[in-house]
Amino acid sequence: MNLPTVTRELLERAVNEQNLSGAALGVVNRRGEQVTLLLGGAQCNPEPLALERDFWWDLASLTKPLFTARTVLQGVEAGLFDLDDPLSQFLPELGWMQDTPLKTRTLRQLMTHTAGLPAWLPAYTWGDAETIRARLMQEPFEMQEPGQVVYSDFGYMLLGRVLETVHGNRLKAFPLDEGLTFTPDPDRSVATEHCAWRGRVLRGETHDENAAAQGGVAGHAGLFGTLGGVLHQVSLLLNGGWLSAAAQELATRPAAEGRTTAFVLAQPGFSAGSLASPHSYGHTGFTGTGLWVDPLRGLGWTLLTNRVHPSRHTSIDIQGLRRAVGNSLLAHLP
Repeated sequence: MNLPTVTRELLERAVNEQNLSGAALGVVNRRGEQVTLLLGGAQCNPEPLALERDFWWDLASLTKPLFTARTVLQGVEAGLFDLDDPLSQFLPELGWMQDTPLKTRTLRQLMTHTAGLPAWLPAYTWGDAETIRARLMQEPFEMQEPGQVVYSDFGYMLLGRVLETVHGNRLKAFPLDEGLTFTPDPDRSVATEHCAWRGRVLRGETHDENAAAQGGVAGHAGLFGTLGGVLHQVSLLLNGGWLSAAAQELATRPAAEGRTTAFVLAQPGFSAGSLASPHSYGHTGFTGTGLWVDPLRGLGWTLLTNRVHPSRHTSIDIQGLRRAVGNSLLAHLP
């Protein structure tokens, strides 16, 4: 399998002309054939640094499907819980002084972003890590009626707390597949943003403020991966083996408007592009990462970029680039 010339040219133009400091693309097909491409650097500020294949990328919200959702579904496989169990079954301390409907929300609603939680709050300003963890259990969230999709990190933070309670370990201690980690070597990591809160360029530190303030790992962010590590996850999804057959089918079939229990489904504006088949799915991360699988075409790919480096406020049109790359792959690869 050869990378289409048009795909290479799209990424070269993004790096050389549109201020994208670095990018790594990996593509795999049903036959297990793979092709990869590295362009640009791992860092441009405060000094240039060459990008290497085994460098760690901050995967941001890819933590949600690749770790949290997958680990929850593995728990379903093991009989530890069911997706329609309420939060109160695992977190009895949740809102114990409040008559909050959050107690009745299910794991499935949290996974599909239909629990009625707010989209975002600056939890990193609440205090130290343990204060934030305690407040998360008692915060009087302004809850909406369940059912409508409102993308919320807080649902996945709570799912992370469920996993910790059931397994008796903090998330950072959970086992991970090769090529994934919660504790990357900063010297072998791709830089993200010059963080105004922390006053430095982040390298090997979790970019997401709300996860960083909780010790670097939460249910919604904190996972790092190499190009090979993320591409391996894509290959497992494409060829089976990510979960049991039943659990993987649950992870990839429609569960809410435009979503599965782990991924975003093909729809207008889909980040994989307009040529993706109706059963395609994927997920993206704020730092500029993403992965996609088109089971009908037998193709999967990951595009990892440090699009927030040196600042999220001077970023390129990452969604446009993702769609262009996806369309070029689907149009030109057999």
